[in-house]
Amino acid sequence: MFIDEATIRVNAGNGGNGCMAFRREKYVPRGGPSGGDGGKGGDVWMESSERHNTLVHFRFNPEYKAERGRHGEGSNKKGRDGGDIVLKVPVGTIVYDQLTGEKVHDFSRADERVIVARGGRGGRGNAQFATSTHQAPREHEEGRPGEERTLRLELKLLADVGLVGYPNVGKSTLISRISAARPKIADYPFTTLEPNLGVVVTGDKRDEISFVVADIPGLIEGAHAGVGLGTQFLRHIERTRLLVHLVDVSDASGRPDVTKDVTVILGELKNFGAELEQKPMMMVASKVDAANPEKLKKLKQWCTRKKLKLYPISAVTGEGIEKLKFAMAEEVERARERADRAVETSS
Repeated sequence: MFIDEATIRVNAGNGGNGCMAFRREKYVPRGGPSGGDGGKGGDVWMESSERHNTLVHFRFNPEYKAERGRHGEGSNKKGRDGGDIVLKVPVGTIVYDQLTGEKVHDFSRADERVIVARGGRGGRGNAQFATSTHQAPREHEEGRPGEERTLRLELKLLADVGLVGYPNVGKSTLISRISAARPKIADYPFTTLEPNLGVVVTGDKRDEISFVVADIPGLIEGAHAGVGLGTQFLRHIERTRLLVHLVDVSDASGRPDVTKDVTVILGELKNFGAELEQKPMMMVASKVDAANPEKLKKLKQWCTRKKLKLYPISAVTGEGIEKLKFAMAEEVERARERADRAVETSS
């Protein structure tokens, strides 16, 4: 089950109360105050983990509470601190405060760890209030309450390449040919109901390039308004370096105009509002083994006008697959180099 959104409530532990006590020992007539401090409440942490790939464990268990601090005791005994809890989230999870909408943290790397709710401070015992002029204090403090928050978790998959296009244009078949991913493949629209990831490796061992490809459910006209599966999965290609747009040039789609197909998908990417239409894009003519020559010619003309290179492929016969795979690898490497230069310049 692929779950990419969840809302949870976290409650850090309350601090323990400070103790009011006085020493009562034989031969110690004026023992003085001996109340210990309360322990600190436990914190709630979040940590990114590569062993998790969905948020399903939060969907069915939405409340988490850390341990409270123990109360202080006599003989200046401090209460034990409450135990922390650590919530594991997949890499690519963004945490928002549900009340304010503020972004709490973006887990973009493995093993990142942040506090999302801080435990309350323990109260002071009466021994802390003793002074030279106030030698028998009866003041003591209660522990502070732990922080309570409602958090919205949103998962955005970390992939280098995103496959986009109408339903049933061959995206799942392509990812199954270039990687070890085995998505569901069938001859009807909306076969893919959740994103699929595949790792692609090109080149020899001395000059090997690997990158991750994301196949998302197909888009149709009006997806930004909720038609079909809507655009709920487009967030998973927000972080990609490259988009690969597949266009069906066979007659199986039942759509006569391939340029309209391209325009519709570009419009849906733009309407999503994350500047997806500005990402580098490669155009792919899919199903060329059963291509309509007029459709293929029209798509080539459109790509020429837009100064985009077109890669004709057939995921069934394997035609053009290796050429496309190496072209994707080269584009990903160029994007990585640009990103590295940008980081060096900013630092």
